[in-house]
Amino acid sequence: MQIQPLRLHRCFTPDLRPPAPQSGSSKPARQSFAGFANPYGCPLFQAHQSHHRNQTLPHGYPHRPCSPPFSSNGRARSFAAPVDSLTEYAFEVSAAQLRFGEGVTREVGMDFQNMKARKVGVFTDKTIMNLYPMKAAMESLEMAGISYEVFNECKVEPNQESWERAISFSRTHDFSHFLAVGGGSVIDTCKVANLYSCYPDADLLEFVNAPIGKGSPIERSLKPLIAVPTTAGTGSETTGTAIFDYTPLQAKTGIANRALRPTLGIVDPLSTDSCPRAVHVNSGLDVLFHSLESYTGKLSYYLPQKNEPAYQGRNPISDVFSLWALKTTVEYLPRVAKDPTDREAKTQMLLASTFAGIGFGNAGVHLCHGFSYPLAKWSGSGYEVEGPLVPHGLSVALTGPAVFRFTAASSPDRHREAADIFGRARGEGSSAHVADADVGELIHDRIAQFLVELGLPRGLNGIGYHPQNIEALVAGTLPQKRVLDLAPGDSNAEALSQILEKAMSF
Repeated sequence: MQIQPLRLHRCFTPDLRPPAPQSGSSKPARQSFAGFANPYGCPLFQAHQSHHRNQTLPHGYPHRPCSPPFSSNGRARSFAAPVDSLTEYAFEVSAAQLRFGEGVTREVGMDFQNMKARKVGVFTDKTIMNLYPMKAAMESLEMAGISYEVFNECKVEPNQESWERAISFSRTHDFSHFLAVGGGSVIDTCKVANLYSCYPDADLLEFVNAPIGKGSPIERSLKPLIAVPTTAGTGSETTGTAIFDYTPLQAKTGIANRALRPTLGIVDPLSTDSCPRAVHVNSGLDVLFHSLESYTGKLSYYLPQKNEPAYQGRNPISDVFSLWALKTTVEYLPRVAKDPTDREAKTQMLLASTFAGIGFGNAGVHLCHGFSYPLAKWSGSGYEVEGPLVPHGLSVALTGPAVFRFTAASSPDRHREAADIFGRARGEGSSAHVADADVGELIHDRIAQFLVELGLPRGLNGIGYHPQNIEALVAGTLPQKRVLDLAPGDSNAEALSQILEKAMSF
């Protein structure tokens, strides 16, 4: 199936007229997205007839709140089953400013000049320091006459020690602006350096997500930050999230707050040219599961509050970005894996990474990412690091088949649609005939087949984990409340153990 780059399906035409008052009431009813034109036939959503007031919405979007994915008797129920006819549906979307195109890294000097930057803190790592992205960025800063200082000690898969070094550097210098040039680890490190420079007396755990950290709100305005990603994976240039390894608990956690989102993302396809194949593949796996998890997570219910969470659950707009990213990744990631010099494929993967970042930056991720944090203790090829490391995309992917087998009961239509995306890439027909009860096995098998064809190990056994490790892995996953709360269905210790047992091999 040929996917047209940058072409989004237009499925909604806004009707901006105010809704008529309900009978017997002077208060207008909220239009709740249903005031937009009928989306029947939209390939993104495959809308079903609503049972409420004969209005239509993309499938899975009610006018009223959803019930939990599992009823009290343990049976799967429709994820869109209404339970309260008095509550209206609303959602909120937030996105970063982005610039995409070959060579746009050379414009960062102009951007900082326009921002009236006085002194820029530039964050990168020792590998990127000598490659095109940093050379182009520094040349641009110098041509614009911008003063800057470089911190090149960002760590791949950062921990609290590497973050503290970066924070100390940013507090030592009086930076007016920040620039991150690197993969997600570099961008995340730059985000926290910016944050803690604005809170000079805060300790590291002040803003880290509860229950590991205090989870304090960020109430001050941070300094402008431009992010130049050098991998097609994390989408960190679009999100308000920063992740690190908190070694005292042997688990990953992070900070999630919209205040961290970069002011501008400079997405330059030339910046990924130096990546080895393993980095292309592992980064692409992160894109794949960002899109899958954000499309199948819990439904968003916007609640007005002082500090909105960075992740709020899926909504019709996040779905558009997540689905496009999923389709694009399924088509182009195998091409990059086969030929890392494939310019079109690398460009489309970088664009997919950004699309997925916008999708999950609003909707969030769930179980695959929750499991990935305690899994990151094994060494992978293609990365120059000290100590064990499972590349993030790999640690996310290896539980993927088992996770979506488990979550399929919560929204069979969405999981069937995702399974068909994998199937169509192999010339397989529609799975419309597959019963809802069998969709879990279908998507398990299709994701597993996709991963095996990329050359991944066939499950957690392939990177040295065994059933006797499950208890420790569950203990490391349970603190990831930020993402587990977005998982459809139960995410208690028993459910997590069952998923990990299934993920040992596929």
